Amino acid sequence: MKQKKCIHGVVRIAIAAGILSAALLSLTVAARAADDAEARAQEAWREAIAHTSVPEAGCFEASYPNLEWNKVECVEAPNIPFTPRSGRLGSQTVGDGDDYAAAVSSGLISQTIGSFPKDPGVKSETGVYGANSYSLQLNSNFMNTKTCDGALVPKDCLDWLQYVYSSDSLAAFMQYWLIDWDTKCPSGWNSYGTDCYTNSAAVNVPKEPITKLKTLKISGSAVTGGLDTLVMTVGTTAYSTTGEDSVVYLATGWNQSEFNIIGDGGGSEADFNSGSSITVKVAVTNGTKNAPTCAANSGTTGETNNLNLGSCAGHAGGKPYIEFTESN
Repeated sequence: MKQKKCIHGVVRIAIAAGILSAALLSLTVAARAADDAEARAQEAWREAIAHTSVPEAGCFEASYPNLEWNKVECVEAPNIPFTPRSGRLGSQTVGDGDDYAAAVSSGLISQTIGSFPKDPGVKSETGVYGANSYSLQLNSNFMNTKTCDGALVPKDCLDWLQYVYSSDSLAAFMQYWLIDWDTKCPSGWNSYGTDCYTNSAAVNVPKEPITKLKTLKISGSAVTGGLDTLVMTVGTTAYSTTGEDSVVYLATGWNQSEFNIIGDGGGSEADFNSGSSITVKVAVTNGTKNAPTCAANSGTTGETNNLNLGSCAGHAGGKPYIEFTESN
């Protein structure tokens, strides 16, 4: 009799344990579903705020889930050249020309959004100023717009625009270039060899660790006769700054976009831990649904990283884009 009672007790305990285990599993699944839903909602917000125009010139911030920009004080951009490529192609690692650009075959680009759509397989990154020292750059193609009319030989001049986040300078801003400018740099421009560069006003952005890479996104847009606008999103906060499109007339010549994570200026390198892997997405708006081309060896910046380019593919649709991998 005692043995039967003991067996019945064990059965009851096993049933209770099974019920508790099932309940805990159900709660875990529900929590994961809620976390996934929140992550999707935040990503949808980051995409939406990148397409939300700022009300005027200046610097702004916005916070999830709101799509309203709040004006903040601009700061001075760092006087650091984020250099154009040297022209020495052939390196196996990314940068200094060895990079993919999203190229359109018709129309001109009015907006590009660069992002890292998958959880990156990176643990650490070291740059010129130590850990988490890097820049995010969304760069235009080299152009010959009417800004070059001020050169002595306009046909030999190129102009260029970069949308930049400098992790060490705690700032996001635009840097403009006049390449092979054969006369004195215009007022307010810095000299760099035979080139000239200047910056827009900057918006203050905190230093972000490399572990947040999936939540970092940069949008650059250009409007003829209007404002060029940078929007950077970091998790649940967005930052923006503007500059006059007439500085280099980007809207009249933008047909390729490069986006990547590389060294923080001066031709420096971002070094990732061995075994790193990053997926890069470059989405363009040019008035068509056609897939942009993966233009190889079309990077324009001189900064680099220690990753090797993988395969790249263009995708058509309402938001055309290219996507590629890089790893070591």
